[in-house]
Amino acid sequence: MKNKKTMVLGASLKEERYSNKAIQFLVEKGHSVIAIGQKAGEVAGVAIQTKKVPVKNIDTVTLYLNPVRQRDYYNYIIEAQPKRVIFNPGTENPEFYQLLELNAIKVEVACTLVLLRTNQF
Repeated sequence: MKNKKTMVLGASLKEERYSNKAIQFLVEKGHSVIAIGQKAGEVAGVAIQTKKVPVKNIDTVTLYLNPVRQRDYYNYIIEAQPKRVIFNPGTENPEFYQLLELNAIKVEVACTLVLLRTNQF
């Protein structure tokens, strides 16, 4: 299995949150994870950053932010040039899809947890 460097945007320290479960599952599956959230802390050995950190060679960005909160990250994500951005349930954002596609970044409307569970990640 190939390690896909993944950024979890909207990472939460709360164990019941899907972003938290996604970090745990990504780590379990051997992917390197960069997590950005509102509160600093640690999930499955991954430090949650509270600021936009410089990133390179990102394979996937998985979003756990609502469309309004995503706006602050449009340029950041496009500049990171990930291969794809996963819009988890509740994060669907047609405006952002267009921007990503204009920048040759694949848009996937899916659930990261389901993709991981079914080995489609």
